[in-house]
Amino acid sequence: MSAIVTTLEQRIGRGATTQEFFVNMGPQHPSTHGVLRLVLKLEGETVKDVIPVLGYVHRGVEKMGEHLSYRQFVHLTDRLDYLSALANNWAVAKAVEKAAGIETNERIETIRTLVAELQRIASHQLWWGVFGMDLGAFTPFLYGFRDRERITDILEETIGARLTMNYIQPGGVMFDLHPDFQRKVKEFIAYFRPKLEEYETLLSRNIIAQERMRGVGVLEAAQAVALGATGPVLRASGVAHDLRKSEPYGVYGKVEFDVPVGARGDCWDRYWVRIEEIRQSLRIIEQLIENIPEGKHLLVKPAVRTKVPEGITYSQVETARGVFGVLLVSDGKDVPYRIHVRTPNFNNLWAITRIAPGWRVADLVTMISSLDIVVPDIDR
Repeated sequence: MSAIVTTLEQRIGRGATTQEFFVNMGPQHPSTHGVLRLVLKLEGETVKDVIPVLGYVHRGVEKMGEHLSYRQFVHLTDRLDYLSALANNWAVAKAVEKAAGIETNERIETIRTLVAELQRIASHQLWWGVFGMDLGAFTPFLYGFRDRERITDILEETIGARLTMNYIQPGGVMFDLHPDFQRKVKEFIAYFRPKLEEYETLLSRNIIAQERMRGVGVLEAAQAVALGATGPVLRASGVAHDLRKSEPYGVYGKVEFDVPVGARGDCWDRYWVRIEEIRQSLRIIEQLIENIPEGKHLLVKPAVRTKVPEGITYSQVETARGVFGVLLVSDGKDVPYRIHVRTPNFNNLWAITRIAPGWRVADLVTMISSLDIVVPDIDR
């Protein structure tokens, strides 16, 4: 027996050799919304390198945009990051309005801000639930979807859709607010504030969850900036950049809210920033919901094919995952000569190549989930 033990010690001791090998994580849903393939270079269970492989949800959205009117293109954007459909719609509307000189009014901008913030909360609720499930806790998924349904119900009454919401259009919004909108939003805020404390008790203060997040997958500020990361991923690394503050649009310049910023850029900071953003979105909504200005909800007839003067126009908004930008190149016709979208998930995804090496496969799941990737936003 002692001889066997001695032989084993020799084989696994200093003289032991290891071999690096490649393993496919996907193509499937590995902690993401949409099909993503990660090629992992492993040494045992230790991640040495990560190579993202994209293209499984590519639909040629930008090319299709060259054959559609500006208004028709809007609906394609809510099929990119469908959890930020309204903000994506808004980016296109802003770009067209800027290029064509279309003016809006206070009611339109207030409605846009309200629905965008409601969907930001709904997006973070879904992320929180899926993130908990990725860590092995199924209950957060049930809590997150339970509360998200209330927002989805409110938006459905006005917009008619629950996910791919084609609502914000150049010159306004497609439909005026439902008569019950204000009442139900105020009821939701009163309902949800205590529920947010439940989120904290259930997951934030869970010692196992904290051990899985704190100090894991650190993305330094300089790395985040170099990658072009935006949104919670960037702010968790200590960079206080939020377009709603730095380049206010809608009515963000008229409300008070804070920009949550992390200290280390680890999975915990990315988690904490999103929880705090929910609180700030509630603050924004509370300041606007009581006094929605009167006026028309749409200032451009739906059937009008807007012609944009020749030139190049860029506009951007802050979605739940970061900066979504739209670049329009016009030759004076009623369809874009070229249209390009700058999506936050494309840049944010590459953070995994910097933060994963040196960690284990189980930690990789935590890290990719903490980035809150929506893959159709990348494969455009």
